Order: sequence, then C-alpha cells, then structure tokens
Amino acid sequence: MTGPREPWEEEEAGPVARLYAMTGGRGRTARTELTLDTMVVDIGAGFAPRRTEPEYVDIVQFCRVPQSVAEVSAQFRVPLAMTKVLVGDLIDDGRLVVRAPVETSDATPDLGLLQTIANSLRGG
Repeated sequence: MTGPREPWEEEEAGPVARLYAMTGGRGRTARTELTLDTMVVDIGAGFAPRRTEPEYVDIVQFCRVPQSVAEVSAQFRVPLAMTKVLVGDLIDDGRLVVRAPVETSDATPDLGLLQTIANSLRGG
C-alpha cells in the first residue's frame, strides 16, 4: 500500500541529493574566505576542466568573469553552503582563484547584489 509521498521524495529534492552525493556528503566547507561577496574567477580559460560534472563545468564557464559566491549560488539555484563546497573544490583544483570583493566608491548599496543575496538566503 502506497501513501502520499514524503516531501523529501519529491522531484525537487533530486538536484540537491545529486549535489550532496557528488560532494561525498559534504554540506559545508572549511574555507572561511568564501563569503557572500567573495569574488571568484576562472584562471584556466582554454583548458579542459579536471572535474567534468555539469555543475562544475557550469560554474567554471560562469566565472570566466569575476563573480561573487552569492551570484554563483543564485545563478544556479544551489544552496549557498553547497555552492561554497563546489567553488572550494574548484579552488583546490587550481581552476578558480579568490579575488578581493570589488570596492565601490560610493556608500550606496548595490541593490542587485542585495536582491541576489536575499534570494539565495530564501533558497530560491
């Protein structure tokens, strides 16, 4: 006899479960330098990536120009903690490097970045 499906069995859990399996169950990273506004950029343009899983390839392509960790998370709709794990793996591989956040000359907050961060924190 089958009853209603549990929420964690829904199709929406598929990508998160895949990412969790792909990272060997790691849901966090020890990389304290990876914050919402940490900028990462691909330094291996023109070279085949070591990791060929679609998530890693997509992140590398997106980071051909510097991107914040928050932007990577929002672009691929991946939870922030998992984004830090994936980005950390690419840093460990020597594919991405950390760049200092872009400093703005005015005190006005970047509303686009704030919206990206808010969406990432909401999980969507």
